[in-house]
Amino acid sequence: MTNHPNTPNVESADPESPAADSSSSAEKLYLFDKPKNVKRLMRGFYTSCVLLVLAEFVIHRHVVHPWEGLFGFHALYGFVACVVLVIIATEMRKLLMRDEDYYDGDGDGDGDSADTKNSTAVNSDHNGEHDNVGC
Repeated sequence: MTNHPNTPNVESADPESPAADSSSSAEKLYLFDKPKNVKRLMRGFYTSCVLLVLAEFVIHRHVVHPWEGLFGFHALYGFVACVVLVIIATEMRKLLMRDEDYYDGDGDGDGDSADTKNSTAVNSDHNGEHDNVGC
């Protein structure tokens, strides 16, 4: 049995390793695969948000425009900018989206396009030699 290079071998795994905890799956566990780590991260985000809101009462900001002095202006500005970005991206998707078989070729359904046939002919002319263009 051959394993993928990034997949640990369960039979020879160290019993102390995180991969040995889930004997049913041989996948590598990453940092945020464990719910405990996700909860820690979210707790850290919430803590930093509360500290930044509390700092709003203590720290004097030198504002250029009067609306910058409003409580929570920067948080509201960032939230609105994020929402606008998502809305613009959604509309751009409608404009830029292509059909599912866009890259399949010239529409005859066989998957071989003229570009693919030409590229194999060009590649066979080089016989494995590489041009050092741009190096």
